[in-house]
Amino acid sequence: MDDGWKTMTFPYGVIWDMDGVLVDTGEFHWLAWQEALADYGLSMTYEQFRTMFGMVNRDILTFLLGERATPELIQAIGDHKEACFRRLIQGRIQPLPGVRHWLENLAADGAGQAIASSAPPANIALLLDTLGIRSFFQAVLASEGMPGKPAPDVFLAAARALGVPPARCVVIEDAIPGVAAAKAAGMACIAVTTTNPAEALAAADRVVPSLDGLDPGAVRQLLDAQG
Repeated sequence: MDDGWKTMTFPYGVIWDMDGVLVDTGEFHWLAWQEALADYGLSMTYEQFRTMFGMVNRDILTFLLGERATPELIQAIGDHKEACFRRLIQGRIQPLPGVRHWLENLAADGAGQAIASSAPPANIALLLDTLGIRSFFQAVLASEGMPGKPAPDVFLAAARALGVPPARCVVIEDAIPGVAAAKAAGMACIAVTTTNPAEALAAADRVVPSLDGLDPGAVRQLLDAQG
């Protein structure tokens, strides 16, 4: 076993994606992309948006811009889009059903909890403080500076921050790239159908329409199945 996992800080870890899992921000991201891209003479179809939801802006814009992509243009459009998003969500967001219940129950069960998101740090901070849930998390990670989902890097970094090996972690996701990243990290995955239909998330170990319908023993059952 990797030396980094010899002493576990928590008996297990739960790693949360943010957008579409803790809070339903999909419509706000869609509107922000429409506004920002239009200002640069660009467009995105809803199917492209849905499929790429959960990816970092760098990868989304590299695809959309094609030969026009430069680091400077990617940064400018991405920053503009996120500023639009933060303006749009002001006073308009609530935790998704079941989120606070699961945050409280997992904390009471001794789990370490982390956020591992493709969102920029400013978005994560705004959402956590607006929702009043920052205290539940022992680690908060953005994938800036590392390969974005579907690469597993941000989930592995979250597990290391919690001091829990990947096989003792469960990821909660809603995005196709996020589910792929969780499985590539060697972690169990619960997917919620906030953003994608169940068939698109079939690679997850459990797929549920909402966390408030998830049975109380689901996380422990997945960990036991991991061995």
